[in-house]
Amino acid sequence: MVSMKDIAAACGVSVATVSKALNDHTDVSEVTKKNVRSCAREMGYYPNSVARALKTNKTYNIGVLFAEGQRSGLTHDFFAHVLDSFKRAVEEKGYDITFLNCNKSRPNPMSYLEHSKYRGFDGIVAACVNFEDPNVQQLLCSDLPMVVIDCECEGKTCILSDNEAGIGQLMDLAHDLGHKRIAYVTGRDYALTQKRVGRYKEKLREFGIPIREEYIITSEYRDIERTAAATQRLLALPEIPTCILFPDDYAAYGGINAIGSKGMKIPKDLSVAGYDGISLASQIRPRLTTIRQDTERIGACAAQKLIDIIEKTNAAEPETILIPVELVKGETLAKNPET
Repeated sequence: MVSMKDIAAACGVSVATVSKALNDHTDVSEVTKKNVRSCAREMGYYPNSVARALKTNKTYNIGVLFAEGQRSGLTHDFFAHVLDSFKRAVEEKGYDITFLNCNKSRPNPMSYLEHSKYRGFDGIVAACVNFEDPNVQQLLCSDLPMVVIDCECEGKTCILSDNEAGIGQLMDLAHDLGHKRIAYVTGRDYALTQKRVGRYKEKLREFGIPIREEYIITSEYRDIERTAAATQRLLALPEIPTCILFPDDYAAYGGINAIGSKGMKIPKDLSVAGYDGISLASQIRPRLTTIRQDTERIGACAAQKLIDIIEKTNAAEPETILIPVELVKGETLAKNPET
């Protein structure tokens, strides 16, 4: 195995200079750095992560806590793209990522915090977790650097889409097109759901439209069958809505199927809109009107904030950062035929 001593002998410099060159210290010239790194590559030298951790007190490994409730894992369109962006951003800074778990299938399972210490994570990014879980609470109360994605969490830096603005844009569009009977099939009662529903009601009050509780039905995010059943309930009302908002694009197709099973055409007979802006929404006809979340920016921002906290550079007090969303006008939300 090639050592730094071997590289030093080949380059005619000290072992200390080789170490500094490989770790990009400023007191070594760029010419020397280039020469040492080139020699290291040619000789097949690979730094030992354990040795580096002992020397720097850092593992350059970040834990990813991702416990999506529907168990769709990395097939979840929104979080898959966010985490991909996060991964690319931290790798550019020299960090690796490892998924965090409780190892519940083992005889002596570890908590999230125990697993984090076992792996020596420099920091944690949490996405789509149950903050009422005692294991999550224990992790939140620890001194590990941590950033939260898609949820507000007191005492932690949080990166999330501007959900209230997104619902506001959909409601404005529906109202401008003459819709007054606007229903909302929501996801499970998470904090972001509450914010979206709250904004939905605010916009109705702003438009002078009475809030009809029978037009607000709770389903599940990314659940086609339950969303279809929820839509059937709306279509069974004495006065059906002229527009239905769905919790996400994937679930929206469950609603669209239910509407089609009644012989109704979209948007001729009833308008609909989704949320997230997944690629599928622009490929199926009619193209779904939706809100596109900037997954690239969310992931990159989370990565930069977490690394700042780990490296104590530009790290301010915990903050909540709202990433702007974009209204995508498709073909499923049209003028109310009754107006």
